[in-house]
Amino acid sequence: MTSELVTGADGLARCGWGAAPPEYRDYHDTEWGHPVRDDVALFEKLCLEGFQSGLSWLVILRKRESFRRAFAGFDPQVLAGWGQREEARLLADAGIVRNRAKIAATIRNARAMVALDQPLGELLWSFAPRVRPRPAAFAELPATTPESKAMAKALKARGFTFVGPTTCYALMQAVGMVDDHLAGCHTARLPAQ
Repeated sequence: MTSELVTGADGLARCGWGAAPPEYRDYHDTEWGHPVRDDVALFEKLCLEGFQSGLSWLVILRKRESFRRAFAGFDPQVLAGWGQREEARLLADAGIVRNRAKIAATIRNARAMVALDQPLGELLWSFAPRVRPRPAAFAELPATTPESKAMAKALKARGFTFVGPTTCYALMQAVGMVDDHLAGCHTARLPAQ
């Protein structure tokens, strides 16, 4: 996998990581970096970023439909009421990543989301950084930023877990708070500067 631009058979320039396999290409072209504001969709992305920690994102993409089925569509109202019986069922589900801490964190995060005094999207998007030029190479991208550190701190203060600064920055990239498509990528939302 390359970290620079790659021109595909379709003639479109893409960020190298998004050129192949097909799951990456589709995710790169239609989701990554596209603004997401819906609370349930944001909650799902937050949970999946937590599950991805230490794994390849491709593993999560290939299991995403199983995650959605197993976690009731990531409906926080439903998940907030789950307990040990549901955790045991999830630990036996080969269709998802069976990590006890990550499963427990998803349920705990649902409870934290239900307890919020504002919509999740309002909270998360309050940390969106100012628009900046798109990177010329992925080597220019940080793993964390002051905004992702502040987001992680705010989420943890509200009872969320598995939301460190690196996970929060990956979330910011995934949901379009930052446009980290390389300059020249056909899906980039912002003009090259």
